[in-house]
Amino acid sequence: MQQLIKHIQVNIPFTMLHDKYISVFLRHAINPEIGIDAQALERFSFSEFSSVAERLREHPLTITLHGPFIDLSPGSTDPAVGALTKHRFEQVLKLVPLFKPKAVVFHAGYEEKRYGYMKEKWIENSVQLWSWLGARMGDEGALMMLENVYENGPEDIQVVFESLGQQNIGFCLDTGHLSAFGQAPLDKWLVSLGSYLGQIHLHDNHGNKDEHLALGRGNIDFQLLFRYLKTRKHKPPIVTLEPHQEEDFLPSLKYMEKNWPW
Repeated sequence: MQQLIKHIQVNIPFTMLHDKYISVFLRHAINPEIGIDAQALERFSFSEFSSVAERLREHPLTITLHGPFIDLSPGSTDPAVGALTKHRFEQVLKLVPLFKPKAVVFHAGYEEKRYGYMKEKWIENSVQLWSWLGARMGDEGALMMLENVYENGPEDIQVVFESLGQQNIGFCLDTGHLSAFGQAPLDKWLVSLGSYLGQIHLHDNHGNKDEHLALGRGNIDFQLLFRYLKTRKHKPPIVTLEPHQEEDFLPSLKYMEKNWPW
């Protein structure tokens, strides 16, 4: 199991890492995917972020970050909302040299029910923002990943990846979001966006809400995903476990130990 831990990330909000869990992550050599939300950006000073980053860098850990997403809209046609979204992303950019993450994840953010009537303009705006952000991330040595959340299917955001091309930007497939909010099956996502796949967020649910259960506790077909990964010709994606309760971590790890695709 310790060998497996070396190859995966585990999600942890920065506030929880700072206040309680940093010693746990360091003691067990757990690679963190650190959630940088608006509350953390408002609460902590640059020096406090730097202090945590320095402690992590003293150990041979792989770090990834997850950017803020609440009430942000990367394709918004409202200039004020667009400015706020870019401001939050700029705040995260300033932290990248501190943590030196392998990748930084952001929500793609498209919702057909909200933006369908202006999809072309929304996508155009988001591509412009992601192109700028991806380039800046690349300058800092980090990959940028765009994650599915409320998208019905891969067709909602496929044009984003096609428009961005080879701009240091990959797709983060979130299994729980796909199951709880999506309308398309997993295999369709893999066929449509598999060539862009750079990261995977693993958590389980029963298909009706975003429960973030331990793997194997819901009804997501992880075996289909793992079979795909075993035969995929591309570089293996970053794998992140996303338990939201501490008691779901070890069962997920045990599940991965039995079913690790590589």
